[in-house]
Amino acid sequence: MTIEIIRRPITRAHLSSLGEAQFGDMVKAVVDVERQVMAIGGELHSDEEAALIEDGSAQTNLWGVNLYPAEQGNAWIEFDSMINVRPSQGNRSRNVEDPLLQDRIRQVVTALMEG
Repeated sequence: MTIEIIRRPITRAHLSSLGEAQFGDMVKAVVDVERQVMAIGGELHSDEEAALIEDGSAQTNLWGVNLYPAEQGNAWIEFDSMINVRPSQGNRSRNVEDPLLQDRIRQVVTALMEG
């Protein structure tokens, strides 16, 4: 599967098709909260993280999430990834612990979705 760096809005149908091809109902994504882009389509969050770093992102701005295109509201974004374990940034678990950072991630993901 090819990693895509999303800079313009895409459809949930596009996400769903990626999910079906890989994990069923879920798509892994890495969000750059500064550049307001995200990478999708990787088997691992770390693959998407590497693609964004190669594209010019700083690792400190990258956060891994799982997207569930069929879900609605806040349930469609899960803040769980091994790349989120960053004691040096105050995040000691796989989950994004800071509610303000969660909101920034939600804003970027929402801006990159059509409809």
